[in-house]
Amino acid sequence: MDNLKTQGISMPKLGLGTFRMQGDACRAAVESALSIGYRHIDTAEMYANEEAIGAALAAARLPRAELHVTTKVWHENLSPDAIRRAFDTSLTKLRLDHVDLYLVHWPSKSANWGAVFETLMKLKEEGRTRAIGVANFTTALLKIVVEDVKAPIACNQIEYHAMLDQSKVLAYLNAKSIPLVAYCPLAQGRIASDPVLAEIGARHNATAAQVALKWLLDQDGVAAIPKASRRESQQANLDALKITLDDADRKKIAALPKDKRCVNPGFAPAWD
Repeated sequence: MDNLKTQGISMPKLGLGTFRMQGDACRAAVESALSIGYRHIDTAEMYANEEAIGAALAAARLPRAELHVTTKVWHENLSPDAIRRAFDTSLTKLRLDHVDLYLVHWPSKSANWGAVFETLMKLKEEGRTRAIGVANFTTALLKIVVEDVKAPIACNQIEYHAMLDQSKVLAYLNAKSIPLVAYCPLAQGRIASDPVLAEIGARHNATAAQVALKWLLDQDGVAAIPKASRRESQQANLDALKITLDDADRKKIAALPKDKRCVNPGFAPAWD
């Protein structure tokens, strides 16, 4: 498994997303993923599954240094005091003494970004998170955080897949050597039925989903966190790493329509 080095941490390029996983089913999924080799687990306070993930991590008894755990603070909790409370709660539920990456889950129009990142930097200085970052930030918001606030962000986690153009944000992140972590990398299942991706897959003895995942992971500075609750799906995502796409494959994927955004809540920013 390749890792991305960023802001002093090493993040496996393929991780497990856990949005909408709950309770015992979530715990079982994380235990399964860890048992077959996953070492990057992504959660958030909003997912309400940190306790289940904490139980799975404890049961796995893996050396802490082998694990990469990301969690996130909700956009309604971006005052300094609220960030601290949310962070303490997340850490307790996860049964950890630190996380590897702590992200602002969504931007907020009312946030004071200087105060937000001063608080996050203090958590980092205290050794309670190894790195900090953002999710769902546009190029304009990234410029505020990176150039004005000068926050050392380790990634921007955004929706990115073969059916959504993110070239503008990607160009900015690449220029600043900041990784992109792709959530919804399989477009919430839409990838599976795409005939072009299925045709490429057939040539490689792979599924459309595996092709789409490998296309992402082949890109410099891009990690992906597909949600997969069944062991078969988790293994299939790991097996995607074995595919070798050629230039003809990439041209076909580049030609796909890139306008399918799956996640667009009312509080989302004005996308690039």
